[in-house]
Amino acid sequence: MNLKAADFKTVLVVDDTPSNLQVLFAYLENAGFTVLLAQNGKRALKIINSLTDEGGYPQVLLSQDEKRMTPDLILLDILMPDINGFEICRQLKSQKFTREIPIIFLTALSETTHKIEGFAVGGVDYITKPIDRQEVIARIKTHLTLRDVRQHLLDRNQELQAEICSRQQVETKLQQALGSEASIRRITERIRDSLNEQQVLETITHELIRVLALNGCQIEFYNKDRECTLSAVRAEPQQSQNRQGSIIVNEQGRIINSTEGIFRQIADFDRIYRQLVQKISLQFVTQITQKDSANEQRTCLVCPIFDNQEPINIMGSLWLFRPPEEIFNPWEIKLVEQIANQCAIAIRQARLYQTSQIQVKELAKLNRLKDDFLKTISHELRSPMSRIQLAVQTLEKLLLTEYPQPRSAVFQRVLTIFRQSCNRQNQLIDDLLTLCHLDAQAETLVMDWIDLQTWIPEIIKPFQERAETQQQQLMIEIASDLPSWKGDPFILERIVQELINNACKYTPAQETILIKATATEKTINLSIRNSGIEIPPEEQKRIFERFYRVPNNDPWQHGGTGLGLYLVKRLLELIQGTITVESRPDVTLFLIELPRVFQ
Repeated sequence: MNLKAADFKTVLVVDDTPSNLQVLFAYLENAGFTVLLAQNGKRALKIINSLTDEGGYPQVLLSQDEKRMTPDLILLDILMPDINGFEICRQLKSQKFTREIPIIFLTALSETTHKIEGFAVGGVDYITKPIDRQEVIARIKTHLTLRDVRQHLLDRNQELQAEICSRQQVETKLQQALGSEASIRRITERIRDSLNEQQVLETITHELIRVLALNGCQIEFYNKDRECTLSAVRAEPQQSQNRQGSIIVNEQGRIINSTEGIFRQIADFDRIYRQLVQKISLQFVTQITQKDSANEQRTCLVCPIFDNQEPINIMGSLWLFRPPEEIFNPWEIKLVEQIANQCAIAIRQARLYQTSQIQVKELAKLNRLKDDFLKTISHELRSPMSRIQLAVQTLEKLLLTEYPQPRSAVFQRVLTIFRQSCNRQNQLIDDLLTLCHLDAQAETLVMDWIDLQTWIPEIIKPFQERAETQQQQLMIEIASDLPSWKGDPFILERIVQELINNACKYTPAQETILIKATATEKTINLSIRNSGIEIPPEEQKRIFERFYRVPNNDPWQHGGTGLGLYLVKRLLELIQGTITVESRPDVTLFLIELPRVFQ
């Protein structure tokens, strides 16, 4: 409850001392309350009785302003010359309309016996004089809040009781009409259990025949142009003859014979169709012409099947048949309408599932084509790129041996571009091939012991020159007790090189890259920490996604495909390792944790 709503509450103050009334009036009015004053008990009762009839009920003809003046709480003095506060409280608590008004005694009497009597006659609180303004206001607000909460709970409880009663009546009537709640639940559950459309329809027909003791049941669907219907399922109980175009169910309700559906023109039952479109179920007695040309009267109930997600949302109709002397009562009609709604949902789900299965197959086919294409193109590119790289290396050696004189900066820059471009394309080809192998789960592990004390410096050595060229400081810290690790050296090399390559790529000049290796009882930890760069929190969640690149975060303009960190994570999963990232202003840390293996 909102204690700030004091403006809407009215407090009646009853005290025979004018000075007390003046003080309390000022306190309460400043706190936002509407204040009524009474200098004696008779005046207080008169004020309250003027707002109620003789029986203590609210006057029907009171205006809104007068109703607003009805006190929400009473501050009541005990010692008054005409009627004492205890007697006033007794009278108010004896009347239905006033008994719920909280009464706080405000008096100089501080004996325990007085307090006990005050609570016994119905007071909710007892404040002894002299009074404290903040205490009085706080207690008033507390009791008003408690009253509102209690009233809210009572109202809500009445609503819930009424709702429970209403539901119980509905459930009782349904049970009486249908005889078995379990049968109703079974129909709905069985409909929801299947994603096969034909199976759903067969379940509906033979369960309705069983539960409602029908002579027959049929589900029809309308074609796209709403010109004709197709009988998707027709079912009859076992004692019926096996006529062409019908589906016969045995005693267990199983379909034992089925044929193709029968078409009907909507024009043949146009009046029925017009009402079905308006979501109106129909019951009538009609002549049924059988295949042997015999006519048979039956009571027919027709319920529309609607899909509210379609522009023309009537899908079809559910037809139920009984002997002409029997009718469908309102609760049976309601049940069938509920089943028709469940039927529409189940059919839509079944059709969506069928569509999704087709799409899944197409996507799987496209994915295989994509993988084959990537694998083929990567292999096709690898050979010419290897030859180009070999040619560049050969050219550099020839120039160095046959033309040893110094070459221009432009010439050196061209050779550098050739070399870097070859390396970049080869890296891309390797990444694509690795991706294909990982997706195909064709990556094999070659396990061996690795002396990390000597292995890590060798892996980092090729990056020293690059870091110096880019004016970066590359540092290594290896714990003296770092043990050897058993795993795939090639995969671990790919992982570490990718992370160091990223660090060199994204670290600005004059900043530091620190590679650190430590061990715990259970793990070996490799961390790559670079300064001068921060990955925003929203990007940290995505950097290990396939093809994702952090935007505007490449100071050296090296570019990339967004595959590197994704492959790192996938390769670490192969060797049962994990990787996490931490980033704060000017510092980013990637931490690899490898399971420790003891020799």
